[in-house]
Amino acid sequence: MNRLSLKDRAKILHCLVEGNSMRTTSRLCDVSINTVTKLLVDIGFACSIHQNEVLRKLPCKRVQCDEIWSFCGLKQKNIPEGKEDSYGDVYTWTAICADTKLCASFLVGRRDVEHGHSFIADLASRLSNRIQLSTDGLKIYVNAVEAAFGSEIDYGMLIKHYANAEETKGTTRRYSPSDFVKSEKSRIAGDPDFNEISTSYVERQNLTMRMSMRRFTRLTNGFSKKMQSLECAVSLHFMYYNFGRIHKTLRVTPAMEAGIANHIWTLEEIAALGN
Repeated sequence: MNRLSLKDRAKILHCLVEGNSMRTTSRLCDVSINTVTKLLVDIGFACSIHQNEVLRKLPCKRVQCDEIWSFCGLKQKNIPEGKEDSYGDVYTWTAICADTKLCASFLVGRRDVEHGHSFIADLASRLSNRIQLSTDGLKIYVNAVEAAFGSEIDYGMLIKHYANAEETKGTTRRYSPSDFVKSEKSRIAGDPDFNEISTSYVERQNLTMRMSMRRFTRLTNGFSKKMQSLECAVSLHFMYYNFGRIHKTLRVTPAMEAGIANHIWTLEEIAALGN
C-alpha cells in the first residue's frame, strides 16, 4: 500500500464513495482487487476512529433515527441449518440531525435489542443539548431511549401503515413496497412538537447510502462478503458525507454546518488518515 501515492489512493476512494463496486474500482484505477480491499479496510478503520473522536458535544436539536437493511455473505433465509451464526441480514442504524444534516451516530449490526440499546446510548453520549427525537414504530427504540436519555428528551414516534401483502397483487409486488395507507404520530416521552415528528431526512439518507455504496444496491452481486468490509465501507461513506461532500441545501458540508469542521475535506485528506 505504501507504493501507492496519495493521489492514487484518493482516486480509489473517489470510485468507492461514488457507488462503484470493488472490482469496478480495481479496473478503473488499474490496481488489484486486493489493493482496493486493503485500502478500504485501512481507511475505513481510520475514518471510524476519527469520527468517534470528533463527533462529540454536537449542537443537534432535532434528530431522526432509522435502520437500513443489507446482508452479508448470504440472505437470512438462505443460511443453512446448523450455521445460524452466519451473518445473513445486517442493519445499519443511523441518526441524522434534521438541521445540519450531520450523521451524528451510526452502527452496523443486527436489528435487535442489544444493538438498538448500543446505538441509542452512543447517540446520547454525543449530544450537548436536549433534543427532539423522531423514529419509526420499531418498539426497540422505546426502552433504548428511556435507558439512554431518561426524562431528558422529547421523543415522538411516526408509525406508518401499509396495505397487506395479499392486497398488493401483480409482478410489481416483488420489487415495490406495499401501498401506503396512513401514518400516525404519537408522543412517547417529554413534550415533542408534533409538526416536527418526521423521519423524512433519515429515510432520504437511506437512499443516499444505496446510491453511494455498491454493496447496498439491491438485486446485484455487489453485496458484502465480509462484515469487516461492510463496516469499513459504511464508515468511509459517512466520513465523506459528513466532511467531504457539499450538501446541496446547505451549500456546505454537514460537519461545517455543525461547527466541527472549518473546511471541505478533500479525498486526499481522507486518504491521509490511513497513514
